Amino acid sequence: MNKTAVVTGAGSGVGQAVALALAKKGWRVAVLGRRLETLNETVKAAGPDAKSLVPFACDIGKSTAVAEVADRIRAQFGSVEVLVNAAGTNAPKRALEVLSLEDYHAMMDANLHGAYYCVQAFLPQMRAKRSGTIINIVSEAGKQASPKAGPAYVMSKFGMAGLTQSINAEERGNGVRACSIFPGDIDTPLLDKRPSPPSAEARERMLKSEDVADCALLVIELPARALVEEIVIRPR
Repeated sequence: MNKTAVVTGAGSGVGQAVALALAKKGWRVAVLGRRLETLNETVKAAGPDAKSLVPFACDIGKSTAVAEVADRIRAQFGSVEVLVNAAGTNAPKRALEVLSLEDYHAMMDANLHGAYYCVQAFLPQMRAKRSGTIINIVSEAGKQASPKAGPAYVMSKFGMAGLTQSINAEERGNGVRACSIFPGDIDTPLLDKRPSPPSAEARERMLKSEDVADCALLVIELPARALVEEIVIRPR
């Protein structure tokens, strides 16, 4: 196995935790995010493993930007064995009554379209090598709609789950496997975008990003013969 990976949304939250966990396991990881300064913070947080992380600033909601950065990653890494789509966003004004068209498109671009663009950028190489793992960090909102998440976020996450199923339906015979991870509430910066952000006490009871990263590592490290299609993880 060529231990190279691409992780989106790697400047914070689950994406950052997955990137750090992979680096600790000896993987070389292309970390993607919109802002280079936050990606550099992820690299710094890796400590002695920092040399394993390579930052690439990219707005994954733009197909041309993804295609360009994918070319750069392939030129530098040679090939990519793992793709983790962890980028995502929401908006404070998220209910149907107040959701703006601008916020709707921003969520669909970051949460769903970006994941699709990244899959299409790296899947052909995986298919050709007959080896690859794609992990989509979805949400429990991709299982059941709730006012807490808002319609655009729910729609994007149902779409991500459908993307995972489609990859497995079409590509498992080509040696490529995909997994959707459906976390419940996670203590990440995304909570600050809720209309009423949770208290410190409430956050303490939530999952941590590292818990979701451990799920991703489980899927990645299983033998190629094993396919985990879904993981649902919630706070105890």
